[in-house]
This record gives sequence, C-alpha cells and structure tokens, in this order.
Amino acid sequence: MARIALITGGTRGIGAAIARSLKASGCNAAAVYHGNAEKAEAFRRETGIPVFQWDVADFAACAAGLKSAEQYLGGPVEILVNNAGITRDALLHKMTPQQWSEVIATDLTSCFNMCRLSIGAMRERGFGRIINIASINGQKGQFGQTNYSAAKAGVLGFTKALALESAAKGITVNAVAPGYVATDMVAAVPREALARIEAQIPVGRLGQAGEIARLVQFLAADESGFITGATFSINGGQYMI
Repeated sequence: MARIALITGGTRGIGAAIARSLKASGCNAAAVYHGNAEKAEAFRRETGIPVFQWDVADFAACAAGLKSAEQYLGGPVEILVNNAGITRDALLHKMTPQQWSEVIATDLTSCFNMCRLSIGAMRERGFGRIINIASINGQKGQFGQTNYSAAKAGVLGFTKALALESAAKGITVNAVAPGYVATDMVAAVPREALARIEAQIPVGRLGQAGEIARLVQFLAADESGFITGATFSINGGQYMI
C-alpha cells in the first residue's frame, strides 16, 4: 500500500518539489495551500496531486481540513511534511505585533496544529514520518528577521522534543534547515542583497528546490527509521554546525 503523505505549503517552491518527489517515490501525496488558489489549481492540473485549502495557523481549520483530506486519500496521514511558512521582515524596533504573531503562527504554531492532529493515528498504527522544514536563519539568526528566526529556531526544539516522545511508537521526527533556495520567497529579496547572500555561499549558487525534496524523500522512507531528532543543514556550506 502506498504511504499517505501530506505537505503543507505544498503547491509552490520547496513544498511543490517535495510533493512531486513523494508522489514519484510511490506515495499517495496531497498538498495544502492557503492563499493562491490559481497557482494551486495549476499545480493540481499539472501534477495530478490533490490540493486542499486551509490556514495551517488555525487549529480548527486544520482539524476540518485534515479530516476532509484523509477521507479523500482513504486513510490517516503517515508522512507529514510541515513546510508552510511566511516572512514579515522588519527590524525589531519597527516590528509590529501583527508582523510578529503572523510569522510565529504560520511558521511555528502550524507545526503544533498539524502534528497534534496527526500524531494520534501514527501512534495507533506504529508508524509515522514527520519532517519539519526549518531554515538556516533559525540556526544562525538573520538581520531583520527576529520573528522568522525565532519561529524556525522553535521548529528545531519542537522537532527534538517530539522525536523523544514518539521514537518508541515507530514515528521519526526530523528537521531540514535549507539555506537560500531559488524560490519565489527568495526572489523577493532585493537584487543587491541577494548578490551579497550568494557571495557568502561556498558552492557559489542558490540551492534548488529539488535538492531539498530529495532529502525529504529520504527521511520519509520506511528504511529511514533509525534517524530521528536530527536537523539536516542543506545550505551549500554557508553555515556549518
């Protein structure tokens, strides 16, 4: 039987590459999106991967959405990829409470929402793969991103604690911390700033979404059951820990 996989933020950028990769590996994959219905529908038509719309920052919306997705997919989620994320950049002394709370809710609280609603079925079945997409900026910090860096650092701690709780039940929980990847989010960075970033990457280029997806596919596999609580840095050598 194909494993059922759900990817949040799964219709664009890194999430879309992950959804494609998991489908190609034989999973019954589905993607969650929030705002851009036009791009989500184009993704569905192109890939044949079903898409579902809800706000991952809203627990009730996650509960209703997950129920609908699992009914459509024919069973509970076995592979959960928490990829949804936003930025609301500002220096802290200019950051609004809304900019702070929106990023924390979408980038960190969403991991609680989706894992809390999925973990019970994984524990009952004795199998689960949870992969949380963090960021290099949650490891090293970033100017103008106290909200984003805090959220992504929180994802790393969340991952380790949930891995400890879940290991005896056959559930692995790992984090992937990408560096700068050629996506729409990075494309929004001013050209001069992006050039400075690229100059700091030892391999001399931005990452590709497919490179992140291949790592996630590996961690999602049945054969990766001895890997849990780990953070995988994939950043071209920009930050080594």
